Amino acid sequence: MPAPDGSSLVQREYEAPQGEIEQGLAEIWQQLLGIERAGRNDHFFELGGHSLLAVQLVSHVRERLGVEVPLRELFARPVLQAFAQAVCDAGTSTLGRIVKVGRDQPLPLSLSQQRLWFIDQLDASASRAYHMPAALRLSGSLHRDALKQALDTLVARQEGLRARLVAVDGVPHQVFAPEDIGFALAEHDLSQLPVEAREQAVREQAVDEAGAPFDLSQGPLIRGRLLRTGDEEHVLLITQHHIVSDGWSIGIIIREFAQLYAAYSDGLANPLPALDIQYADYAAWQRGWLQGEELERQTAFWRDHLVGAPALLELPTDRPRPPVQRYAGSVVPVALSAELAAKLRVLAQSHGTTLFAVLLAGWSLLLSRLSGQDDCRSSRWWKRYSRRAA
Repeated sequence: MPAPDGSSLVQREYEAPQGEIEQGLAEIWQQLLGIERAGRNDHFFELGGHSLLAVQLVSHVRERLGVEVPLRELFARPVLQAFAQAVCDAGTSTLGRIVKVGRDQPLPLSLSQQRLWFIDQLDASASRAYHMPAALRLSGSLHRDALKQALDTLVARQEGLRARLVAVDGVPHQVFAPEDIGFALAEHDLSQLPVEAREQAVREQAVDEAGAPFDLSQGPLIRGRLLRTGDEEHVLLITQHHIVSDGWSIGIIIREFAQLYAAYSDGLANPLPALDIQYADYAAWQRGWLQGEELERQTAFWRDHLVGAPALLELPTDRPRPPVQRYAGSVVPVALSAELAAKLRVLAQSHGTTLFAVLLAGWSLLLSRLSGQDDCRSSRWWKRYSRRAA
């Protein structure tokens, strides 16, 4: 499908940004949102912004303009000229820049990584909920050597994909395999199977690949399988553990893989520039910042917010809850009509929030009604936030 152009976005009457702050913000919006121009009357979320882009926006403002703007300000004042005023009112950022740290010292995990490491130590079965599987059907002539070279380069380039987590005196640290370790790619030829058996084998391979456990202390924490289903038909299965990747990272990996594969297929060299910093540098920066008074301040917020929170919701089920969780879940697809989806977007925009927040609020209200409990923290947040935004 063609990439959406400006006609798919809600555009307001254009008025050129005024002043250094508005002009700087407009440039950041244009870069993040992939639009040609952003006016002072434009609305960040109407132009395609969402929560992930909102976090990036705050980061860019900190880096380029040197001020620290709370994320909530963007939701409260999403129009460019209003957000520019929030930037003017904000204080100077006290967060230092992320710098490369020496690899000759123990490298800490980020706080997000430590949570996932703790879950894995507590219950390895629970850790499987954090597998990130992907399946790609590849049609046409496949340059297998270029594909393998591109995957190997990705692992060499992205240090986090070579990580394993080793505990020293109970404290986990990141250790990285050599750059030339390569991508762990298994290959299976299914092309000789009858059509129905072949499709069944692909499904079984996908399920097995996605569910196979990771050993966080040994690695690798990214792996794949290349299934040959015909002369010019393949299925590429790739699974990562969330401790080394996330939804945003997948887009980066796909983009870099495409560039590398195209270059190597034509016999060209690696076209990607070297990375100045890696995720481990961010983890070290975060640990240095989030401690002492700042850590206590943020911990106190959540401690207060979660006072009295129920341990679980008493949902009506057709069988008793087992004493030990078995993780025998399933997936139920839900499709919303275009008409309903459009109404939900209007509702989100009218409250100055994202479509995700609206859906989360609806889900929380449903759980509240089914359980007979009116304490669902996400719905309480939605009510409080909506009142403030209104």
